[in-house]
Amino acid sequence: MSKEKNTATAFDSIKGQVLNSIDSFIYTKDLSGKYTYANQAVLDLFEKSLTEVVGFDDSHFFDLALSKQLQINDRLVMDQALRVESEESNFIKAKNEMHIFKVVKKPLYNCDGIVDGMCGISTDITAEKKLQEQVNEQSYLLDTMLNNIDAHIYVKDSERTFLYINSRVAELFGDKAENIIGKKDTEVLPEEVAEHFYQSDKQVFETNKKQVIEETTENDEGGTCHYISTKVPFNRPDKLPALIGFSTDVTELFKLKEEFKKLANTDPLTNLYNRRFFTEQSGKEYQRAKRYSLSMTLISIDIDHFKSINDQYGHPAGDQVLIEVAKQLQENLRQTDILARIGGEEFSILLPETSPQSAMAFAERIREEQSKLTIIGDWQGEITLSVSIGVSSFLATDEAFDDLFSRADKALYQAKNSGRNKVFYL
Repeated sequence: MSKEKNTATAFDSIKGQVLNSIDSFIYTKDLSGKYTYANQAVLDLFEKSLTEVVGFDDSHFFDLALSKQLQINDRLVMDQALRVESEESNFIKAKNEMHIFKVVKKPLYNCDGIVDGMCGISTDITAEKKLQEQVNEQSYLLDTMLNNIDAHIYVKDSERTFLYINSRVAELFGDKAENIIGKKDTEVLPEEVAEHFYQSDKQVFETNKKQVIEETTENDEGGTCHYISTKVPFNRPDKLPALIGFSTDVTELFKLKEEFKKLANTDPLTNLYNRRFFTEQSGKEYQRAKRYSLSMTLISIDIDHFKSINDQYGHPAGDQVLIEVAKQLQENLRQTDILARIGGEEFSILLPETSPQSAMAFAERIREEQSKLTIIGDWQGEITLSVSIGVSSFLATDEAFDDLFSRADKALYQAKNSGRNKVFYL
């Protein structure tokens, strides 16, 4: 018997050493809630010795008014014989601190199978909870910022799977973010659109360098949307390469740019090209004609007695005359012809690859049509008019487009000086 007692004592000693070496808090209580056992971790937490813990209930160690879940869990175990796995926020008197524990509590039974106490193991997760709260707060702040930035932000891996999208992307794709994350671009976009965007994705993965590109796509109304996209490599250890994309919708800016470009090249009254753009384009056509020995003809047109129209009917009537003349001229153009208002009441038409004979016939037709034009408006009577036209063709001896322009201008003045409403070639 002495040998068996010694063995049991040795085993209890080993068991005690094992339980005391565990960082988790291990304890048992009787039905009244008094501790019947506590390992060293519990004693250190309470800053008490074993004799100062065993036989005492939780009111000595916890502020029970601030630790209500502890009491609820204990009663569930001892009154209803339930196993409880839960979190408890307990205010520890010795530390004067609130700690959060992950607890598992189970009933203890006597030899008759009746609950006569409970055992529990608690793990302090206060630091983890604080860290998780910080992570959650940072994640919330990051999501808030990314979802309110005026840009489409997304993360994709090299297999074209979306790892993240902000709300702007979700809205663009017409679905919730959670329904898109984890899917490939080909699963959420039309194939041709997905392939279009993937071309620049591939540049990032192949070069492992930032790419800035302009991308376009069509909206539901058939209009073109323009984006400036910045895509940067996002390398993750032991995972597929990925990229972070920032796409900004610049459609309105693009339209504004086009409008400014149009305004820079266009006469605001007639919507024809202005002199600057006409000279620029004509210079290019001149170089092409010279390089390939092509024919090219220039027509200069001036409205006869335009000052008299302004004086008799007023400047608004004069503006309307310019608009109607411009419309009439446009109706006769080929796609390759370039028509511009050069200034005042003067217009020019460049006719690429056009012989002098064809240009003269074209000019005569213009003269006849303009003489049949009748313009009415908020003035008394009808306005009729005529035009004088000068025509000149490209010569091999020309050194610049200005040579051709100068001859057409001289031909125009000859037409005016010979009585107007005529076509002259020089």
